[in-house]
Amino acid sequence: MVRNWDVIVIGGGIIGLSLSIGLRKKGASVLVVERGEPGREASHAAGGMLVDSPLETLGALQPLATASAHMYPEFVHELEVESGMHVDLRDQGTIVFPPPKQAHESPGFIPADFPELIPAPLAELERALADLNRPAFYLKERSVEPRGLTAAALQAAKRRGVDMSSGDEVTAVNVSDGHVSGVATKKTSFLAPKVVNCAGAWSGQIAPHAFPTRPVKGQMLYLASPSRSLLKHVIRSPEVYLIPRSDGRILVGTTVEEAGFDKRTDVATIQRLHRAAIAMISELQNAKILEDWAGLRPGTPDALPILGATATPGYYVATGHFRDGILLAPITAQVMAEVITGSNCKYDLKPFSPARFSN
Repeated sequence: MVRNWDVIVIGGGIIGLSLSIGLRKKGASVLVVERGEPGREASHAAGGMLVDSPLETLGALQPLATASAHMYPEFVHELEVESGMHVDLRDQGTIVFPPPKQAHESPGFIPADFPELIPAPLAELERALADLNRPAFYLKERSVEPRGLTAAALQAAKRRGVDMSSGDEVTAVNVSDGHVSGVATKKTSFLAPKVVNCAGAWSGQIAPHAFPTRPVKGQMLYLASPSRSLLKHVIRSPEVYLIPRSDGRILVGTTVEEAGFDKRTDVATIQRLHRAAIAMISELQNAKILEDWAGLRPGTPDALPILGATATPGYYVATGHFRDGILLAPITAQVMAEVITGSNCKYDLKPFSPARFSN
């Protein structure tokens, strides 16, 4: 007998894994097909800032970003219970340093449209920043450690009965009599009446639809903090961002580069990020660099994700999340599981429809 699944998910990053869990909750049998090792691409390289502030989120994306940020504590709790693994979710908030021009034009001014902006007394919030004479704001945001999150999602998906095929690249979505019939890979083929493309930066390389996704490179590094209490908040500035982890590591990032599928790091770039971190917190000058890496975010022409059904019956897409893949994982899983299973979706997904690129 040839095995069939209800849905095949192309891509085993945090979007694909979260969606596979969402589909299993609705009773669908699911196969995840991953070109490499699950969770080792953009999800593995991400910073994990859960940024949903209107200051930094495109208007059309705001409802999904806000909803997903609110879902995160329960999302993480569920993954921890089902996987038996710990996920480092932190809620100490973020200190934001605005660009100098903006700060100069409106010192001490808080826009009425953004009441969540609170002037940050640096000496009180972060001792390590006490000597910085710069305007700053406090945002009530969370951050999560993406590698642990993705590992927990992978384990939870397996325990829910999601099947996995790793190390086999999908080359095409098969169509029979005008409807999806499965996928073809470099090694074999799999059967399903529904397929969802969650392949990130590689989404546009899978026939029959050439989605306009592209890789946007980001380089970053981990420092070993001299003390676990050195930094409590996420720090975001025009020069660099710093994300503390509960185990004492501090992530330093990042770049935004149009470099194709090149994931190599550049020594000069890593050193520049390191110097920017030291300029922010002098105690980091003797901090050891634990590792550096680069990841490929899935960008789109309008910087919005691509979510929904394609023109081919049975073929769906959930990709192009750019820098918000970690943030948007819970809500993407919810709305796409609803769309794929024909359930009612309360969110307007028209701004994210793949049809907007049909011309």
